[in-house]
Amino acid sequence: MKTIEQIGIHDLKEHIIKNWMTHDAMWFFHCLQAFGIEEANRLNKAAIKSLAAIEFRRAVQLFEIPATNTFEGLESAFDAAFTVSKGDFMDFSYSFPEKGLLCWEWPRNSCFAYQGMKRMGAIDRYQCGVLYRVLCWMENAGARCTVTPELGGCLMHTQGKCAGRVQFSFT
Repeated sequence: MKTIEQIGIHDLKEHIIKNWMTHDAMWFFHCLQAFGIEEANRLNKAAIKSLAAIEFRRAVQLFEIPATNTFEGLESAFDAAFTVSKGDFMDFSYSFPEKGLLCWEWPRNSCFAYQGMKRMGAIDRYQCGVLYRVLCWMENAGARCTVTPELGGCLMHTQGKCAGRVQFSFT
């Protein structure tokens, strides 16, 4: 039997994130079965909004980021939050190509939420929780933002790709 030290931090992080995402998927699935897609989406977004405030604050504290109410601080906070919450299986990329702009992209059909919602038979009415979580991080940092394309359902399902831009500013 291996010890935690032998497993290593990377593999341990991957294991924890996969378990958390599996729990999240099973929670959504049981909400879907019990209450239907509209209520499952509503409950999912409520849970994400609550979680995002806590996880974002924890990442900022863990990495000792002094402030998130600047463009530079928000970029550092995002990098920190993704460092501890993004697993290797989450095959997306993001960048800050210019001040106040976040761009993201998932390779075609590779989103774990998209694949899971297809298996559940709910992809046609699923409201993306992954991108909503990121927008909640911005809100918790005090940033206002405009998302292109507008979010509603799953972009991978409705547009054949999940890519876009978030222009943000501080008030």
